[in-house]
This record gives sequence, structure tokens and C-alpha cells, in this order.
Amino acid sequence: MAAQKINEAHEHIAKAEKCVKTSLTKWKPDYDSAASEYAKAAVCFKNAKQLEQAKDAYLKEAEYHELNKTLFHAAKAYEQAGMMLKDMKKMPEAIQLIEKACMMYIENGTPDTAAMALDRAGKLIEPLNLEKAVDLYQKAAGVFENEDRLRQSAELLGKASRLLVRLRRLDEAAVAIQKEKQMYKDIENYPMCFKKTTAQVLVHLHRGDFVAADKCVRESYSLPGYSGSEDAAAMETLLQGYDEQDEDQAYRVCNSPLLKYMDNDYAKLAISLKVPGGGVKKKKAPQGGASGALAEEEDDYEGGLC
Repeated sequence: MAAQKINEAHEHIAKAEKCVKTSLTKWKPDYDSAASEYAKAAVCFKNAKQLEQAKDAYLKEAEYHELNKTLFHAAKAYEQAGMMLKDMKKMPEAIQLIEKACMMYIENGTPDTAAMALDRAGKLIEPLNLEKAVDLYQKAAGVFENEDRLRQSAELLGKASRLLVRLRRLDEAAVAIQKEKQMYKDIENYPMCFKKTTAQVLVHLHRGDFVAADKCVRESYSLPGYSGSEDAAAMETLLQGYDEQDEDQAYRVCNSPLLKYMDNDYAKLAISLKVPGGGVKKKKAPQGGASGALAEEEDDYEGGLC
């Protein structure tokens, strides 16, 4: 079966090369037919598990589409070649071809296709290279933003923000979350704005910037519904506990369902948050009646009065 498919592929290649040859009676190469034959050859090689040859065939298809000025089809072929490289575990090279395809999609006037391809590329590279995934998600978000597709742009920025948190690039994460929040405000998705405020507070507190965290909450009171919301109450309590170095109060908020069930990267920020100076825990009520009270009184004067 594989040998048959390989033979078919070579037959298609031979036809393709014949299409681009010129003669006294044929002055112009037939790039469209050549591209079609190489596409068929690529499928045959793919079915025969000959991924390297399939990749080369897709690249030849892309080349002839470019010569024929059909950029959308050229981009599709480059993307397919990238998928062959992905299956060959050559991820950086795969991403490079997919990015090339995206530039062609944009040049062709189909930016939505470009953004979706960048998103797919981000998902592919994310397990291997978080920095590159951030770059791809941000590029995809930028393409959608240019097309006034703010919901899709915000979702992709959200992916980038979470990875920036995971990479501990918190200054950049703070900027990205603010941009996300503004987009959700522009499309009047206020509940998402509330969640982004909580994410901002956690990021700023991990940066050690209480003023910025507090400012995010104050500004959010201008959002419809924020005042009196569970999110606002939790952030006020957290900021108070942090400012007063009350470890118990901060711990209760950070381990509440509201924060524990956030996206995983933000939930980790919550449970790992430390209050300044190591925090202080409130003393537990003395046990054992009078003897307990006496023990506490003795402890207060341990070491003398001076």
C-alpha cells in the first residue's frame, strides 16, 4: 500500500514538472496545475508516512501558488508543510512556516485566518516553549484587535497573560491584564472585568506594589455592578489583611472558592501570596479557663518588665 502511494506521488510530481515546462507552442508555465499536482503528491506521501517528502511536496505547492499570485492557497500549503514538521517533532521549524503562512494570510486580506493559525501555533509550541507561545498569542491578539474583534483579542491576550504569570514576568503580565480588562470594558462584559481586577491585585501584590493593587480596585468601582459584588468585598478584605500584615485574613481570602477556582496560574498566585514581613497570626482564644488566662498573662511578662 505504501509503495503504491509513493509511486502515485512520483507520478503527480512528474505531471507537475511537465506543467511548468515551456515550448514553442506553450509559452507560459501552468503554475496552477503544477501546484495542484504537488498537493496530490503531498497527500500520497503523507498517506505513505513519508513525512519529509510530504513536507517538500507542500513547499513546492506553495512555491507554485506564489508564482501564480494565489497567496491564500500558498499560505495553506505552507501551513500544511508546517504540520508535517510538527509530526516529525521539528517544532521550531514548524512554527516558522506557520508564521510565514500567517503573513501571507494578512497580505491576502484574510486576517482572521492568520489570527486563528497563530493561535493554533501557540497551542502547539506552548508545552515546549512558553516564551514563543506568548509571542504567538500576542500577535494573534493584535491581528484581531486591528479588525475590531475585541472579544477574540481579549481571549488571546488572556492566554498570553497567564503564561507571563507562569514565567514570573509579572510587570509584563500586569500590563497585559490591564489591556484585557479595558477590552472587556469596551464590549461591556463587566463580570470579566471583575475577574481581571482580582488577577491584577494578585499580580501587583506579588510584585510588592500595594499602591498599584489598591488603585486597580478603586478604579473598578466605576464599573457597573462592582460595588457590592463578591469580588469587590474579597479584594477589600485581602488588601486590608495585606496592609495590616494580618496573615489569617489574607489566607482566608486567598483560599476562598472565589480565588481557588480562578485560572490555575492565578490560583497559584493566590495560595502562594505572603503578607509583608512574614505576617502575623492573630492569637487564638486562651483555653482552660482561668489557668489559660493566667498562662497568657505570665507569657506577656516573660523575661521581665524591662
